[in-house]
Amino acid sequence: MRYPWQEDDWRRIVREFDSLPNAWLLTGPEGIGKVDFAYSLARALLCDTPLEDGRGCGRCESCRWLASGTHPDFRHLCPEAADEGKEEGGKSARKLSQIKIEAVREIIEFSQLTAHRHGRRVVLVEPAEKLNLAAANAILKVLEEPPDNTVFLLVADRPQRLLPTIRSRCRKFSLSRPSHEVALAWLKAQGVAHAEAELAWHGGAPVFEHDEALYRLRAQFLSALKTPTLVGVLAAAEEVDRHKLPLAQPLEWLAKWLADIAAQRLAHRVRYHPDEADAVALLARRANLAALMRCQDALTRLVPFGQHTLNVRLQLEALLVEYLKVFA
Repeated sequence: MRYPWQEDDWRRIVREFDSLPNAWLLTGPEGIGKVDFAYSLARALLCDTPLEDGRGCGRCESCRWLASGTHPDFRHLCPEAADEGKEEGGKSARKLSQIKIEAVREIIEFSQLTAHRHGRRVVLVEPAEKLNLAAANAILKVLEEPPDNTVFLLVADRPQRLLPTIRSRCRKFSLSRPSHEVALAWLKAQGVAHAEAELAWHGGAPVFEHDEALYRLRAQFLSALKTPTLVGVLAAAEEVDRHKLPLAQPLEWLAKWLADIAAQRLAHRVRYHPDEADAVALLARRANLAALMRCQDALTRLVPFGQHTLNVRLQLEALLVEYLKVFA
């Protein structure tokens, strides 16, 4: 996928091809297309007949292998590649929130082998900040003594969470954030419904998976937050549980709603819900700031368990009761 706001970024990175690093650290806000950019970079580095602008041709055997996910000289390391368990039918029971040492050991073995095509090998790690401590230390050892003809592409939304020693051994490359106008035009061209509202809700970052059913469920959840009553929030928690959503989903919905209430109260601005500015302003006038902070603290404590097999409804009901106290 080529995004219109990445053309300048691509021209900048192509100029670095004459002095390839052992590792690039691609950074920038979440949702601007960093992983797609990294794939384009991997395709270019592995391509047999790259184009004049440095991109992969998309036609050679190497490009076809990469597109089909079978390239012998490419590895993609991410948390989703290592599920803890399987349900019946092969579906994942729960995704790990970290990249663990076992997965990194396979990458280390891969980097020490001779390339199948006697050229480069490319390893894509994303999001790199999900490397746990053991995995990060293992990657660090490879970066300290990099194997020949192997390029690591580390993609990070929050590079400050990486070990400083890993950051120091990578060439940092910051990707550009699209302007509001460019992002909105691109979303509309993709046929995304409610493009303006969705772009605002995603913080101005246009690369996200648009799910109309999830959008409607979020709207229903926000409706309960706009008119906070015990009956309403309990019904909202029941609806979330009925759709078997992970706890992380309603936590994100509530977190952005609370952020807008606090921002409206303190700075008279609404970031994530401009289409609900009147409702947010009304609630901000009613809100008890101390209770609002307590609710945000309770939410923050639950974030690490967003993908855990907790009783989602029970945890969410307790949190929404804290939300009601903000307006008591």
